[in-house]
Amino acid sequence: MPKERVLITVKTYPTLSKKYTELVCTAGFREDGSWIRIYPSPFRFLNDDQRYGKYQWIALDLVKNKKDPRPESFSPANIDDIILGDKIGTGQNWAHRKKFVLESNTIHTNLETIISGAKAMKYSLAIFKPTKVLDLIVENAESQWEISKLEAAKAALDQGSLFDESNNDDFKIMPKLPFKFSYKFIDDAGVESTLMIEDWEIGQLFWNCLKGSTPEKATQKVREKYLNDFVKTKDLHFYLGTTRQWHSIAPNPYLIIGTFHPPKTDQLSLLL
Repeated sequence: MPKERVLITVKTYPTLSKKYTELVCTAGFREDGSWIRIYPSPFRFLNDDQRYGKYQWIALDLVKNKKDPRPESFSPANIDDIILGDKIGTGQNWAHRKKFVLESNTIHTNLETIISGAKAMKYSLAIFKPTKVLDLIVENAESQWEISKLEAAKAALDQGSLFDESNNDDFKIMPKLPFKFSYKFIDDAGVESTLMIEDWEIGQLFWNCLKGSTPEKATQKVREKYLNDFVKTKDLHFYLGTTRQWHSIAPNPYLIIGTFHPPKTDQLSLLL
């Protein structure tokens, strides 16, 4: 059976797992443009030569995850057998990325449509373009992982999980973000929504901005990036995904699991 080629476009901020210690939601596109989710994905347990970046092609054996009802969810048959491929860069105003991501997929503009699609088990991943972004909301969150989850994750680390964790002695659990970041926006029907951002990049941006600074100044820099930069100068799209727990239960089961933000271009620049 040939390996599946996947273009990685989504990596969420790590969460604790009682079974696997820590998990990162990884998703991307097959060569035909269809969505696929790789779950579970113990990204930080991978060897350095297997750690894939965003917009990088990887090849691996995948099997349908029978414990996850979401249609796009597949599990790695052998996590040690990942082959890294080429990366798609940002040259020519993201031309190659836009061609693959935007031309090969449905770009949704109505939130109720994709919520209905999730409820009907048609899909759990989608590209969404908001009609207007209203704000980036920053809320305080617990600064430490829940004790029971932390103890379970540490126990899983001590015992070893289903994955080959040869670097357990050096592994450090990812710190919990002390803030929740959410976009408030409206869709093409004028419906206002607020969705939490689970992207690894926003978490890492916060930690980078916090170095030598204060939490208040760090969150302000995050706001500047995600509002002044992404909203005003970028053609902003959301990668949306549901969680396994809330997929068929929550009124709106989606989270923002990543952003697609090529530079805005006008018709004149396209002709030059």
